[in-house]
Amino acid sequence: MSYTAACSAAAAQGLAVLGGFHGGTEDGLPPDCQSLLLLGPAPDFWPVFRQSAEFRDAMPDPIDRWSARIIPQLAVDLSAVHLLPFGGPPYAPFLSWAIKSGRAWSSPVGMLVHDTAGLMVSFRGALAFRQRLELPPTGMRPCDKCTAKPCLSACPVDALSAAKGYDTAACHSYLDSDAGETCLTQGCIARRACPVSKGANRDPEQSAHHMTYFHKPRAF
Repeated sequence: MSYTAACSAAAAQGLAVLGGFHGGTEDGLPPDCQSLLLLGPAPDFWPVFRQSAEFRDAMPDPIDRWSARIIPQLAVDLSAVHLLPFGGPPYAPFLSWAIKSGRAWSSPVGMLVHDTAGLMVSFRGALAFRQRLELPPTGMRPCDKCTAKPCLSACPVDALSAAKGYDTAACHSYLDSDAGETCLTQGCIARRACPVSKGANRDPEQSAHHMTYFHKPRAF
């Protein structure tokens, strides 16, 4: 199995390899595995997902259920071991893995920023391989050359800050207001403000779907 073959197989399912690293059980990899690849939505993920049974059956958590079907089968096809970021405890250390991959870093607003997906980065699962795959060079933290840093000033209620942490109360309160409708229907304005986020090609419908799970309107 090669890195290129794994990328091609993932792409056929609307997924992208968003990073990888060499490690072992000390990094949380399954026994006898030497390489791990992180999987996330590819730029064409949403139209692919919309054709799935999980999208159409109107049952809860369709993307998680889709991931739990697609990624284990992908692992079988590639002779790998699958890992998912949900279904715990225990939970696999996806954030630590992302940073270890050298393609994701802490951003000025605290959340992870990815070299091609920006602040829109998310992970649907991972594949661990027994062989040591030949991995491409790591990326460069995009924030280091971003002088404007629009993510810091985009949030109307200043809910996101690496220094102060995430003010969830302020965020949810804003989403309950009429002004917060744009974030609900198009996704977090701070995440969208990152210039690199355009590389994720996130469909507004996809962002709106995630926001319905993130934010439950309060009953008055």
